[in-house]
Amino acid sequence: MALTLILMKKTPPRSLAARPPGRKTRTGAAAKKPARTAKPLAEPPGKPAPRSRVASGRAPVGAEAKIRRLKAQLAAALAQIDELRASADTDYLLGIANRRGFERELDRALAYIKRYDASGALIMLDVDGLKPVNDRFGHAAGDVVLKAVVEALLGHVRASDLIGRLGGDEFALLLWNLSEADARKKAAALEEAVDRLPIQFGAHTVSAGISAGVAMLTGDMDAAEALASADRAMYVRKAQRRAASGRSVRR
Repeated sequence: MALTLILMKKTPPRSLAARPPGRKTRTGAAAKKPARTAKPLAEPPGKPAPRSRVASGRAPVGAEAKIRRLKAQLAAALAQIDELRASADTDYLLGIANRRGFERELDRALAYIKRYDASGALIMLDVDGLKPVNDRFGHAAGDVVLKAVVEALLGHVRASDLIGRLGGDEFALLLWNLSEADARKKAAALEEAVDRLPIQFGAHTVSAGISAGVAMLTGDMDAAEALASADRAMYVRKAQRRAASGRSVRR
C-alpha cells in the first residue's frame, strides 16, 4: 500500500502576520506591562520650594522690602556725596565759596559772557589792618574780624552775586549785569561798609578796613587773567587808601 505524505504549510497566527516584518514583539506578561514614568525629584527636607512671581507681575514681598531698603541706602549715599562735594568748594570757617569753588564759577561766568555777550565785573577785596589784630589779640580775634567782614559784604550784594575767599584775608566778588561805573560804585560802598564796621572781640573793640579793586569781565579772558587784573586794581586802590590815611600798604 502506498503511503502518501501530505505536507501542510503552517501559517502564522493572524496577530503575528499582521505586524510589519522586522519588528520584535513582546509576548506574555511582558507585553501587557505598562511603561514606567519618571518620578519628579523630591526637594531636600526642610527646604521650601522657591516662590514664583505672582500673576500680576509684582515681586514677592521679601524682594520688595529689599528693594525699598536698597533705594533708601542709595539715596543716603547720594546725599552724602553732595555734601562732600559742597564741602570741597566751601570755606570751612566762613561758609562761602573757597578758591576752588569760586574759580569754577568764574570759569562758567566767563563762558556765559563770551557766548551771550553779557556784562560782569570782578572785585578783588583785601582786608586792611588784620595783621595788627592777630598780633595783639591772636588769630581767634582775626577770625572774628573775617566773619564780620563777610557778613557785611553779604548784606550789600544781590543773591545772584558770588563771594569767595581766595585765601587768608583776600576775597573776591563776582557781579552780574552792571556797568563799570556801577561796579566801582559798589566797590566804594563795600569799602565804606567795612570801614565803619564795629567789631567786638571780648571786651575789646577792633576795627578793620577793606581795599577793593575792580576789573570788568570780557569774553576773551580766562579766570587767571581776570583775577590778575582785579588784583592789580586792588593794589592800586590799597595804595590810594594808604596815601589818604598815612599808613603803609599791608597784605
